[in-house]
Amino acid sequence: MENNSENRFRKTNMIDVLPERGEQEIALSESSLRDATETKYVPAYIQPIEDDYELTPIQKFYNGQSIFITGGTGFIGKLLIEKLLRECPGITCIYLLIRAKKGKSVHQRMKELIENSLFSTLREKQPTFQNRIVPIKGDCTLPNLDISMVDRATLIREVSIIFHVAATVKFNEKIKLATEINVRSVKDIINLSKEMSKLKSVVHLSTAYSNCFHIPLEEKFYDPPIDPDKLINLVNCINEKLLDDITPQLLGIWPNTYVYTKTVAENFIKKHADSIPIGIFRPGMVISTYREPIQGWIDNVYGPTGITTNVFMGLMRIHYCDRSINVDIVPGDLTANGIIACAWEIANNRKSNEDIPIYNYVSKDNSFTFGSFLEKILTYGELVPSEKAIWCPIFDITKYRSMYLFYVYFLHLLPALIIDTLSLCTGKNPRLLRMYNKIHEMTDIVSYFCINEQKFTNERWNELLRKLTPEDRELFYCDMKDLVWNTYFETYFTGVRKYILKDPIETLPQARIKRRRFYLMHQGLKLLIACVLFMITWAMMSRLLVTFGSP
Repeated sequence: MENNSENRFRKTNMIDVLPERGEQEIALSESSLRDATETKYVPAYIQPIEDDYELTPIQKFYNGQSIFITGGTGFIGKLLIEKLLRECPGITCIYLLIRAKKGKSVHQRMKELIENSLFSTLREKQPTFQNRIVPIKGDCTLPNLDISMVDRATLIREVSIIFHVAATVKFNEKIKLATEINVRSVKDIINLSKEMSKLKSVVHLSTAYSNCFHIPLEEKFYDPPIDPDKLINLVNCINEKLLDDITPQLLGIWPNTYVYTKTVAENFIKKHADSIPIGIFRPGMVISTYREPIQGWIDNVYGPTGITTNVFMGLMRIHYCDRSINVDIVPGDLTANGIIACAWEIANNRKSNEDIPIYNYVSKDNSFTFGSFLEKILTYGELVPSEKAIWCPIFDITKYRSMYLFYVYFLHLLPALIIDTLSLCTGKNPRLLRMYNKIHEMTDIVSYFCINEQKFTNERWNELLRKLTPEDRELFYCDMKDLVWNTYFETYFTGVRKYILKDPIETLPQARIKRRRFYLMHQGLKLLIACVLFMITWAMMSRLLVTFGSP
């Protein structure tokens, strides 16, 4: 099959792949014509696997299908692409929406994507896997995804499955950009979907925290803070500065623009999806992989990973958090598998147009607390320290705001001020205070979810799991109940060290020596501070005794 796949693609002009339906005419703008005449890799016709008796039900569903993915260059998007290509050999093509940025063209970004170490296993098994990926130039921040008319015609004709993964996950993103990416792009996907005659399934990636005020949060729609169409019109009509000024009033009790726009986007689907076979997948906080294709792989520092990274560096020593509440984290590879399974379930088991399935993908059935997470950070921070650390990992959490602020000033800002002052005096660039400002900004952003417990129901997700055959349960492993957290965290912390801190495992012996040295320095510093405080206290007590003891 791999040998046959080598000839599945040809280098051609995009005009060659216009729909061959009589003498259909497509009006192309000047810019669309330029896009159309660019040389791109596009799929030749690929026969589906005919002898599919050895395929699992999910593999059969993807056999002979063409897929459109937004957000494919992001963390979950990469995992999704890799898994689809590795385990669904009958997929005809994956059309991948990519935007040019930072002076890099779409094809340069595509090249960077396929050269990522995440694809090393796939590269060994399928050396020509990239031939099944076709980049589509576009931008989720622009109307109609900024897709050319030629590419749009190709998608309409070919695509049968859509994964809308693109989103801005910055909690404090400006409301205009958050609305454009998280809400208006959903509108554009729905409009595009309604033109696709082959469409079987659409999966919209949301978040388990999209309706964070409802306890428990069920697998259903909730009333949005604003009508989705009104929000889109609002950001289109008002200048960005005014939007920034009124953002607090818009958000109201909502903690940030991320969850605000995510819940609005869900309601756009409810309002406009009509007969589209669409479903909503709500994962918890997605962090590194558990088993595949690389254990512990991760490429972003959002959520718990940002905290872990700063603790490993010896920077973050206190966090505003309630150790007794559950933390809903889910591994990246299980999340990607869950999304793949959802598309299959949506296509085969949707009951009616009004029944838009929602899946809460959380660690409810295999939960653990922030206190347990703290213990893991300290344990593995000692076992796999980083050679790039600037101090030993000393970390604690408190749910009391006043105590947290005291520790921030005493353990973060005061040492940073002293060290930055010394740096200035020696002609070096002071940077610790700036680093702590970013850490505290991150802490403030995520604090709502670290202090307020989120509870979820996931009956519909568990119902999906029960429909999977044993082969699919193994091939597309996504059952959180089977996950062994101790095994997972062994690879998670090593992954943070390797992929986030860019600290290869070969430096571990030096890192351990460095950590022991830092630990001794830390204990010596504590002893010095204790002695100074004792001397000050002794001097004050002696003066008081002399004052009140004299006749």
